[in-house]
Amino acid sequence: MFKQVAALSAGIALLAGCQDQASTSGGGTRDHIAIVGSSTVFPFAKAVSERYASGAAGRTAPVLESTGTGGGIEQFCAGVGPGTPDVANASRRMKVSELETCQKNGVTDVAEVTIGIDGIAMAQSVEGPKFALTEAQIYQALAAKPYGMEQTAKTWADVDASLPNIPIAVYGPPSTSGTRDAFEELILQKGCDANPKMAALKESDKDQHDAVCTDIRTDGAYKEQGENDNLIVQKLASNPDMLGVFGYSYMEANANKVRGIPIQGVTPTYDTIASGEYPGARPLYIYVKKAHIGKIPGLKDYVQEFVSAGGKDGYLAPLGLIALPDDARAKAAADVDAMTSIDAAALAN
Repeated sequence: MFKQVAALSAGIALLAGCQDQASTSGGGTRDHIAIVGSSTVFPFAKAVSERYASGAAGRTAPVLESTGTGGGIEQFCAGVGPGTPDVANASRRMKVSELETCQKNGVTDVAEVTIGIDGIAMAQSVEGPKFALTEAQIYQALAAKPYGMEQTAKTWADVDASLPNIPIAVYGPPSTSGTRDAFEELILQKGCDANPKMAALKESDKDQHDAVCTDIRTDGAYKEQGENDNLIVQKLASNPDMLGVFGYSYMEANANKVRGIPIQGVTPTYDTIASGEYPGARPLYIYVKKAHIGKIPGLKDYVQEFVSAGGKDGYLAPLGLIALPDDARAKAAADVDAMTSIDAAALAN
């Protein structure tokens, strides 16, 4: 999946569209780039924003908000013009339904760039009892109705006698988060489908299968922490029996406080995520409003800076961004230059 580098949008939307939107949102233009979206992509976007702002005289620093992937794409797709964001950061790919909303609201040209790779890490305090989990164990511990049955597990030992006899307590992202979406897809669904009955249910009733496999329990064992992965790290550091779910980059940046939990026998590291060996590996994206290219100063320059910073020796690597393979990075750079479009057919693949 890491060689999927979607093309960026071609064709510039009419200036009138931006002017109409501007007239309804207070008028005028902006001298800065407006960015919303994923908390996972946030530290990378922040570093790129700082480098971009210092790169040439007269540049204004971008304004960056950590809203979560879903919330960011919703804002991004609300329309065109200076009252709307230029870029949406995403820790999962845009959904076809989201692109359709964009188009309905006049955002007819959406550009997609794959900026690198991240991993959905499960982690714990370095002071906590060492864990090693399987996808099935994680699913059984956190599912609202594991394999369609009532959730009765109170401790990890209830899930598997080989696990520590401590309460199931996991800090994690909310439903608006791309990290949550990826966790459900990459970990929970695989753990669910380890049961042959669930794999059969997927064929007979996909909606029911998806609900059984991805609905997370709401009895307090899973504790939503909002769009702030640093908060999860802080809480893990002070609660050794708790586990957390967040992007690998936050674990890497706080290695003195937390450690990654092996899943399926594979520990989250740069190399295991880059190779795809780690089960929670996923690509990261930014989406660009093509109608704003040439209207918002420096927007294309910012996107080019993001791609150039994402190599193995780039300044985003120490922050935890896993570089794309060389051929995929070269294609991403070419796509930024060409500004070709993403469409529903490409997103559906």
